Amino acid sequence: MFEDNERIIIFECSTHYNLYDESGEEIASGKANAQISEDDVSILPKFGEVIFCALRDIISISENDYKIHLILSSNEKLIISNLGYKFEDFFRVLSKIHNDRILKDLLMEESIKKSGVNAEFIFFDENAVEQQNGKCYPCLYETAIVIIPEKGELKRIPYCDITDINEEDFNLIIKTDFGEKIIISKMGKKHNSFIKTLSEVINELSIKVQASLKELLPQANPSIIRKASRFMKEGKAAKRSDIESISPEIWNALEKRIAIIGIKKEYDFLKTLSQKEKICIGLKRDLLGDLTGEYMWFLIPIYSNNHKIPGNVVAMEAGSAEGAGKATYFFKLTHRKDYCQYENIDELHKRCDNFIKKINRCMLAINFRREPIYLSDEKISEPRYEKYHFAIQKISELRELRSLFIGRVIHSSIEQ
Repeated sequence: MFEDNERIIIFECSTHYNLYDESGEEIASGKANAQISEDDVSILPKFGEVIFCALRDIISISENDYKIHLILSSNEKLIISNLGYKFEDFFRVLSKIHNDRILKDLLMEESIKKSGVNAEFIFFDENAVEQQNGKCYPCLYETAIVIIPEKGELKRIPYCDITDINEEDFNLIIKTDFGEKIIISKMGKKHNSFIKTLSEVINELSIKVQASLKELLPQANPSIIRKASRFMKEGKAAKRSDIESISPEIWNALEKRIAIIGIKKEYDFLKTLSQKEKICIGLKRDLLGDLTGEYMWFLIPIYSNNHKIPGNVVAMEAGSAEGAGKATYFFKLTHRKDYCQYENIDELHKRCDNFIKKINRCMLAINFRREPIYLSDEKISEPRYEKYHFAIQKISELRELRSLFIGRVIHSSIEQ
């Protein structure tokens, strides 16, 4: 490591590079020096144009056949090759600084519960295809387990997305609601303490949800509370049909709580236009960041297969015990040209269910901050919102929400 003026160079070596534009056409190539600093990766040809890539402009990192592939925010692709015996070190150092940046930007100041563990992992996607493996450093945060690979990009798995956890021969096997599977192994002496902390964190979150539901409906028995909490883990917005299948009284209590939060008028008006069985309500306590106390939010889908009446919209509203909501947010359920193609209401119901799943995952990923959703591209480019710019590049659900975002209505008067 050495200083180059104000840049601190962590790693440097000779390489060959190829740069491709968004259409896949090669626009530059040749021999060069590759530098990794704390904030960027730079390619320095002998006389050609320097390629400077800030860490927040690197969307993904992968390797194949001893070549490192970088996808940039400009939709360009940079391939770094001919690293020789320095390939492993280069890829490891690049992976570490990139993952460090992701941790700072995407975990939104979330505190860590367990770290300092060396392990190995295998990650399978929803089609049971192995996508990644190798040495890693699993960390437990307040709302998610994070797998930090020695080489490659980290994986963040929210606890609320976990459907099953098993131990087999000192292997920890985690399955998610999206069909993914992660196997963590070879944690050595820290295996038991890691498992213990993971269990404690998940149990603590479950207790918070169940305690909140019990306060809503004191007469509900433990079985009903447990079943309802499965749909409302860590603040997830649960569908009315799911909650009422367990206890209509819990749904009624949630609607009454909305009145206390101060967003009842908005809720009642939008409810008259909606697919009532698809309405969702979420309840969260001890929200991270600058929001505290009890926090409620709802999703109200408005659509039908009668395209002559207003529809194709999902309204989102939120508020806390400390202050009512300040705006209602509106999203297109689907793109306008596609909406007209839906003739079967069941197809629209399916689209709505998928949308609810995505918005839940996105809101949890950004810790219920709404700024990354509604801020304009111009605002996002300002230095104070730089971490949101990076989050938009990394979270596909957030990008989709922004593309479907219609606008928001500020609560200056109920007539709005």
